[in-house]
Amino acid sequence: MSEPASPNSIASVLEQLAEAEAARAEPQLTSRQRRARTVARLAAVQALYQMELAGEGVETVISEFENHRFDAQIEGEMLAEADEDWFAEIVRGVVTSQRGIDTAVKARLASNWRLERLDATLRALLRCGAWELMERPKVPREIVIDEYVELAKAFFDEAEAKFVNAALDGVARDVRPKD
Repeated sequence: MSEPASPNSIASVLEQLAEAEAARAEPQLTSRQRRARTVARLAAVQALYQMELAGEGVETVISEFENHRFDAQIEGEMLAEADEDWFAEIVRGVVTSQRGIDTAVKARLASNWRLERLDATLRALLRCGAWELMERPKVPREIVIDEYVELAKAFFDEAEAKFVNAALDGVARDVRPKD
């Protein structure tokens, strides 16, 4: 796997995600609510990455995002409003259920790969997506997979995005066999 690419800007990542969102929709949510969830997912990936690299606790990171990152200017742009409750659910859920999530993800890796060998951002993407697939059955599996694939595209090359797609699709088949 290659190193994650640094996106040009937060604004460009959000623009890329907005374009992808136009192709799909969570039917029960308004456009603004869908956008807020997309931002929450991006923030959750960033939070898990930060926790892993800095060794910070879950509540510390959630508080930092809620108090300093949401609705703040980043790179001269206002960060879109996030669904802060969804963000906190994802981050807490991944931390609480990490053992089961990792087991589900590992089952979808090639036999010679270990989760620990993956880039920290890629691990965060897979963990967040797997948690949503496992714990939020009302969110359509296509939405979950598409959102995290688009996030992967914001940070990685096409190969990693395809990897995220395949891994999360496999997790979905395992945990939502009737979907």
